[in-house]
Amino acid sequence: METLAQFGTGEVLWSFVWFTLFFIWIWLLLTVFGDIFRSDDMGGFGKAIWIIFVIVVPYFGVFIYLIARGKGMAERNVKAIQEQQDAQRAYIQSVAGSAPSPADEIARLTDLRDKGSITEDEFQQLKAKALA
Repeated sequence: METLAQFGTGEVLWSFVWFTLFFIWIWLLLTVFGDIFRSDDMGGFGKAIWIIFVIVVPYFGVFIYLIARGKGMAERNVKAIQEQQDAQRAYIQSVAGSAPSPADEIARLTDLRDKGSITEDEFQQLKAKALA
């Protein structure tokens, strides 16, 4: 109980600072590892060397990687986001399909009426529905 009484405001603040710095470091490591694996301009051997370098000397390895390949990281990140947005747009368009215009629908109905598939009354009802 006496230990809790000695844990003052300054220690709490420093604990928050170190906790935040720790999670920033974890985020930075994950970002660097993700970029290493996402990089298309580097072969498997180069990726392995960077991974070993970052694991053996973590701070030095990460900072050297950021200096050496930082600009490329941003470009690869933008490219990945663009590809993801394009894929999402293509998927949405494929699922949603395109609704036919009223003119296309009336042309289709006219074709059906001419072939005798629908009567004149059905044609008029469907035409009114297409125009609505």
